[in-house]
Amino acid sequence: TGTARVLLSAQELHRIEPGEILVCEATSPNWTPAFGKISACVCDAGGTLTHASIVSREYRIPCVVGVGIATTAIKDGDVIEVDGSNGVIRIVERA
Repeated sequence: TGTARVLLSAQELHRIEPGEILVCEATSPNWTPAFGKISACVCDAGGTLTHASIVSREYRIPCVVGVGIATTAIKDGDVIEVDGSNGVIRIVERA
């Protein structure tokens, strides 16, 4: 559970604060530095072998990919809960 930070490009990575949850369309290697700061990751696209899934496992943080509408349904500053084991995201409180 944490504050969502919705980013649409890697150029916005400077906006991530420690403990926030990264919400994005997808990640690639240039997103990797964020994984040292975030508490979870949620992506619109992806599957079990995509960059976000693999790097999240390495950093031992929850990750849900293939959501499809995460970057539109979740707003910057929303408090969300990410259950990586069951692939569930819950909006706890709107910003």
